[in-house]
Amino acid sequence: MSLTILAIESSCDDTSAAIVRDGQVLSNKTANQEIHQIYGGVVPEAASRAHQINILPVVEMAIRAAGIDKTEIDAVAFTRGPGLIGSLIVGVSFAKGFALSRNLPLIEVNHMMAHVLAHFAEDPKPQFPFLCLTVSGGHTQILIVKDYLDMELIGQTIDDAAGEAFDKTGKMLGLDYPAGPIIDKLAKDGTPRFAFPEPKIPGLDFSFSGLKTSILYFLKKQVAENPAFVQENLVDICASVQARIVSILMNKLRLAAEKTGIKEVALAGGVSANSGLRQALVEEGQQKGWNTYIPRIDYCTDNAAMIGITGYYKFLQGKFVGHEVSPLARWELSTPIL
Repeated sequence: MSLTILAIESSCDDTSAAIVRDGQVLSNKTANQEIHQIYGGVVPEAASRAHQINILPVVEMAIRAAGIDKTEIDAVAFTRGPGLIGSLIVGVSFAKGFALSRNLPLIEVNHMMAHVLAHFAEDPKPQFPFLCLTVSGGHTQILIVKDYLDMELIGQTIDDAAGEAFDKTGKMLGLDYPAGPIIDKLAKDGTPRFAFPEPKIPGLDFSFSGLKTSILYFLKKQVAENPAFVQENLVDICASVQARIVSILMNKLRLAAEKTGIKEVALAGGVSANSGLRQALVEEGQQKGWNTYIPRIDYCTDNAAMIGITGYYKFLQGKFVGHEVSPLARWELSTPIL
């Protein structure tokens, strides 16, 4: 018998629903929230209200696009955390309500684990064990992925995430939110001629707070000397910032590969959509003899397909939760949930 899962993702500002059957994605629909652009960042209250508006239409779209009837759904997988608590509440509540109405099992999913397992939504798939650099607006970490649900955290940011560094830099430059894709686009026409420092953090951990501070003081100094500095040098500033963020990420990933001896290496998370980072991984893989894996763009950003894939493997192991489950704004992969 086939196994059909309805998956719900609502951890931040994207409302997404997917239908996954036997580990294959039948549909993956997402509603974005453009309202946050005028504020230069995600406003939690606005995000949760938008989720309430979007979730029913998005779920209906996913079911129709999959060509199934809701009576064919066997389980509901949902993002429990980490994320914005108000946004998570909407998704968790909908999942519980849908499951309760049809007497279906519930499957909680860690959002960051799902980013890793997005690699199993389509071919080629990495072989276990593999290293995964997971980079998003809220997280930057390196994992040894030993099996579908067995992951060891070996490095993480001690302060800010790489995605936040992109967005905060964009705000300094007067770019729209989210700034990461805009910086990526502008960087393609620029030259990385401005030197920004690389944090000297021991081991496999990351830090981006110092980089953000150095960019701020650099811009203040240059603008004081030339008020038109940003406008005249925008593409080169973007190229320089992106080059430094990518080098920080790749240097730690290279070190992790050397320490573990693992040659299966993957990217995941929203920042893995960055063209500079994707190119750097491919080039590094060619030099080091790695097998490299990068999800296609719509599986890099927040999406319900990755929730459904994770839910599928948890279903196979009978990992269900009851209706007393509540969202977790903070849920690190290194913290087991009993």
